[in-house]
Amino acid sequence: MNPIQAHFFVTPEETGERLDKLLCQRFPSYSRSYFQFLIEKGAVLLSGKIVKKREKPKAAEPLHVTFLPLEPLNVTAESIPLDILYEDDHLIAVNKPAGLVVHPSATSPSGTFANALLHHCQSLCKEEFDPLRPGIVHRLDKDTTGVLLAAKNPFIHQKLSAAFKERTIQKSYLAICLGVPKQGLLSAPIKRHPIRRQEMAVSEGGKEALSDICLLAHREDLSLVRITLLTGRTHQIRVHLKHLGCPILGDPVYGASSANARFGVGRQLLHAQRLEFFHPITGKPLVIECPPPPDMEKFVAQIEGSEVKLK
Repeated sequence: MNPIQAHFFVTPEETGERLDKLLCQRFPSYSRSYFQFLIEKGAVLLSGKIVKKREKPKAAEPLHVTFLPLEPLNVTAESIPLDILYEDDHLIAVNKPAGLVVHPSATSPSGTFANALLHHCQSLCKEEFDPLRPGIVHRLDKDTTGVLLAAKNPFIHQKLSAAFKERTIQKSYLAICLGVPKQGLLSAPIKRHPIRRQEMAVSEGGKEALSDICLLAHREDLSLVRITLLTGRTHQIRVHLKHLGCPILGDPVYGASSANARFGVGRQLLHAQRLEFFHPITGKPLVIECPPPPDMEKFVAQIEGSEVKLK
């Protein structure tokens, strides 16, 4: 069977839009990661040439798309270093670096946290879990850093998943954002953007989303904030801060491109600083935390000075 193909011209309204985002808006039933997969495979031609996902087409340029079938994914153990914050016989918590994808996808079939977890935890049986998410109970965006938790067996996975769902695990994040956001509890429902289908947006009729925002320091046009999540919606912190008019510095999707360029930041400065919960076996309180990475710590120091204490 021949693959499905599409041919069209870029409209003036689409001028300057990133190629992968443009295709997502044209064909909302497909994911952005799928179009990134097609672009990497050379199945997307702009003016007859293979291009990169960050290409920004101009009006009237011809686009040709060949819709390829996805390659089957399989998680295998890979020797990938892990910065372990806590580990026992039941669970493990690591400090996830920027750029590490949590589980495989069409554009990241290997080199993920799931691959590293299978290698590190030799007793982890992937057949007992979701085949692409062995042991994983929550996720962080690719470029978000910080505490990431995983279970070593299905019983612990069930307990931790229930704790996240019942909101008994407290999740605290640090962010560098533009402007000065309003402090306190923000209740702003979130659902998928009606046009840009890979993005989320604050909108009536969305799912309940609660973020407790605390301003730690402010200097000039940047703020250091701590956000405690009371719900766990996709992109919640990034969407809520954008909704307040204070997007996260470096955010390529919800941020301000001019500010990102001015400060020379290429990823959202968002860090999962702390998880607090009761151990599913011992019942004892467990607090796991880690400091922000150097690229973010630089801004923390600029805002708060050398005496910064993030407690």
